[in-house]
Amino acid sequence: MVEELVRWGYLRTPRVIEAFRRVPREEFVPPSLRRYAYEDHPLSIGLGQTISAPSMIALMLESLEVERGQRVLEVGTGSGYNAALLAELVTREGRVVSIERLPRLASFGRENLRRTGYDWVEVVVGDGTCGYEPGAPWDRILITACSPGFPPPLLDQLRVGGRIGAPIGHFYHTQVWKVAEKGEEGLRVQSFTPCSFVPLVGKYGWREG
Repeated sequence: MVEELVRWGYLRTPRVIEAFRRVPREEFVPPSLRRYAYEDHPLSIGLGQTISAPSMIALMLESLEVERGQRVLEVGTGSGYNAALLAELVTREGRVVSIERLPRLASFGRENLRRTGYDWVEVVVGDGTCGYEPGAPWDRILITACSPGFPPPLLDQLRVGGRIGAPIGHFYHTQVWKVAEKGEEGLRVQSFTPCSFVPLVGKYGWREG
């Protein structure tokens, strides 16, 4: 899988490549789907949620340019796979907090992280669109569900010079992966690729149902 992602141009940075090699993706999917873990498409993890395709995750992490020692907030824990990759990138010199609104999914992700040695990643149950003020300011924020825009609380909690990435658009129509860098005078936004994610549900996202 890693060799293909490098060949296709999704993985470019040595540290991101090494993170993909070190995190066992099969440990973050339901047992019945483990044989599909390294295929390049999303997989269901239950409760209407998915683990994204490896190529999409590679693009997300490459575009965020996560560095060792940074403080990273993830919105949407899911199975915990993205959080494990982030943990590899920041190392124990940094901090990774992941917010999940569904308690059962948070437990699933937390257990996967514990079992694979990433028990120092903090999994919090709550509305990710409101961010996590106790850990702010964040160097990087990764949103793993489709948002109508960058939620204002997350922008407030992002440090100047920090980056936030999210699939922006409507979950029934066009979505685009975008990364914004926060400057003293506002945001500099880059658009990358069309994508398809489940909706970001919360106060500053979409309504449930």
